[in-house]
Amino acid sequence: MAGDAPETAPLAAEDARSVADLDSLICTCRACPRLVAWREEVARVKRSAYRDEDYWARPVPGFGPDDAEIVVVGLAPAANGGNRTGRMFTGDRSGDVLFAALHAVGLATGAQPVSVDDGIELLNTRLTAPVHCAPPENKPTSEERHRCAPFLSRELELLAPTVKVIVVLGAFGWQALFTVLTGGGWTVPRPRPRFGHGAEVTLAHPDGRTITILGCYHVSPHNTFTGRLTPAMIEDVFRTAQLIAESGPTADQPLLS
Repeated sequence: MAGDAPETAPLAAEDARSVADLDSLICTCRACPRLVAWREEVARVKRSAYRDEDYWARPVPGFGPDDAEIVVVGLAPAANGGNRTGRMFTGDRSGDVLFAALHAVGLATGAQPVSVDDGIELLNTRLTAPVHCAPPENKPTSEERHRCAPFLSRELELLAPTVKVIVVLGAFGWQALFTVLTGGGWTVPRPRPRFGHGAEVTLAHPDGRTITILGCYHVSPHNTFTGRLTPAMIEDVFRTAQLIAESGPTADQPLLS
């Protein structure tokens, strides 16, 4: 039952020995009763355009190679997007915009994500989110984010040998990520860096690693339809991510203007 396992996510995440193991564990989580009820209700009611489709209606795992140097952190799956298709940023307008940008800069093999079997692959890039279930009104609660945080924490631990830069889509993901990084021992400045499009922060870890965090407005229709976020702006962020992955963070100033 949904309410019987509120603490299963943290324990399970720690047990994952590979990214594939973690993805499997994520798909079985029922730790947040409100999210479980919503994702399953959406799958029963269905949007009319998808009435003949079987919805995934489970937590949506990350997508992309387990040795990626670039990680993209979003917010949560869309009710009729990832919650329907079972893949991050697939089957909705936000995903269309994101994949178009990734494809334009050479980080995805296709620009129109429609399903898990559309053949698109990500190149040196992995998509994930701080919350893996579709939330009502696209607004997870702070408690839901807290319950899901061990998944993001463990994913970054498993990707640690290769990840060099994290692109964060929106303020929600920014806050969630910095909380996870602080808990993971990274040296985070105080006050905590503020989110903004083009924000760039490089962090150090006691073990000698560095990682660069880039901010990008979320690829939501609200931002893209109003022109607050344009394709060129998104592509610029990912080109910067590629440069950092190839050569490391800049010494004195950010690459984004």
